[in-house]
Amino acid sequence: MDFNLLVDAVSQNAAFLEQTLSSTIKRDNFTAHLFDIHKQVLKEGIAQTVFLGLNRSDYMFQRNADGTSALKQIEINTISASFGGLASRTPDVHRHVLSVLNKTKEAAKILSNNPSKGLALGIAKAWELYGSANALVLLIAQEKERNIFDQRAIENELLSRNIHVIRRRFEDVSEKGMLDQDRRLFMDGQEIAVVYFRDGYMPSQYSPQNWKARLLLERSCAVKCPDIATQLAGTKKVQQELSRAGVLEALLPGQPEAVARLRATFAGLYSLDMGEEGDWAIAEALAAPSQFVLKPQREGGGNNLYGEEMVQALVRLKDCEERASYILMEKIEPEPFGNCLLRPGSPARVVQCISELGIFGVYVRQGQTHVMNKHVGHLLRTKAIEHADGGVAAGVAVLDNPYPV
Repeated sequence: MDFNLLVDAVSQNAAFLEQTLSSTIKRDNFTAHLFDIHKQVLKEGIAQTVFLGLNRSDYMFQRNADGTSALKQIEINTISASFGGLASRTPDVHRHVLSVLNKTKEAAKILSNNPSKGLALGIAKAWELYGSANALVLLIAQEKERNIFDQRAIENELLSRNIHVIRRRFEDVSEKGMLDQDRRLFMDGQEIAVVYFRDGYMPSQYSPQNWKARLLLERSCAVKCPDIATQLAGTKKVQQELSRAGVLEALLPGQPEAVARLRATFAGLYSLDMGEEGDWAIAEALAAPSQFVLKPQREGGGNNLYGEEMVQALVRLKDCEERASYILMEKIEPEPFGNCLLRPGSPARVVQCISELGIFGVYVRQGQTHVMNKHVGHLLRTKAIEHADGGVAAGVAVLDNPYPV
């Protein structure tokens, strides 16, 4: 998996992260907080020796003027990449529906997909390499978690391997978490081998107490998924800088084939830093707003700006340094198709839709040796074309399955 190797390379390159995020952290407090923890960990010395990435790279098929299509990356999620559990269940749902309709041949075409098993396999390998048979996996969860069944699927896969998971909030870590003299992490007196974040990707999820808890976790020798550097590697600003000429070659030396494959998926990505380059990008977007998306350094969906909202934001931002906390991206335009979206309280009807394909990747690195690097499944989300932004959690998109033809 090329993107796994790229994310891992970025996470290990402190100079690249500092240079890339230097303008962003001046204007984006959330990214600045993350970067401050990153610097503190580097100063003290990184305690963990095993590194785990559970990523999801999201794509759409760009419709070209000549009628062809090309797979273009929307973003890569390096923290709390969700729906691996639910995506493992949707093939059986669609097979069942087709079988009820006596369409057994069509049902047989639904692709098998089990990301939860693959994601758990990565956590299990990291747990094994940590080297303590009695240690647990700590899942950092929100207090009111709507997506708990997605998470439980991975927990159950781990339990089948006799690896036990405990669920705690940042507040619990602050109150009951501790490090011993060797920086081993203990929670409620139990040693933790792997910390799996399903929280901590949005500013609203951090109080001052929660920031202290995150620092405690990062200072430990437990395997973090992700560690703070890998979370920073997934920011929109890093995504934009990776598209610059020569950057991939510097991060992945001697791998021209991987570089070519990665670059082929990049849409247009533009810096909004103060200066001529940022001025040019803003002018282009204002001249053709339907062709661009304005993206802040945020995860979780529903944050991007399109059309008139984007225009208003750019007019407000164009002469102030706050614009450096955003990037501009070419809007990917897939070919719409007719489909029926099933949602509670809404009549079933065929509407024009577009789909977004996510590819789950897992890597485990011990020291400088990659002991795992694989694709473990996919996620397909479909929504009506009337919705510019927003996903499943926002009630806009639905879980889907690819259907080979």
